[in-house]
Amino acid sequence: MPNPVVTGAMAMCSFGIAPSTLNFLPTSRVMIEGRPVGTIPDIAPGLNVPPFGMCTSLSNPQVAAATTAALGVLTPMPCVPVIAGPWKPGTPRTTAGGKPVLAAGSTCNCAWGGVVSITMPGAMRTQVN
Repeated sequence: MPNPVVTGAMAMCSFGIAPSTLNFLPTSRVMIEGRPVGTIPDIAPGLNVPPFGMCTSLSNPQVAAATTAALGVLTPMPCVPVIAGPWKPGTPRTTAGGKPVLAAGSTCNCAWGGVVSITMPGAMRTQVN
């Protein structure tokens, strides 16, 4: 059984250069180990999923433009995540506020081609199924 993902969990994007700390609002009023639990629709850029430092994806128009201006030398630009869909797979049998709880091992996709994955779920003593 995976660990639930709570505020303070760490995530990384495959095209980012730095990890980021996830943040979830206590809207479902479910706390695990004293912190709000994340659910699969919690994908708001900046609020739930902060930037990952710099972006290196050529699908990102800013990176593509900067790389072109540098005569083809990859030029990372500030990351602004554009999450393309909910986290998956989550935990369909464990819900908070009627939504599946986010669990360690879940991923989501950025519109610029990156895959955002949970590197540290935040909750260490609690497990969900």
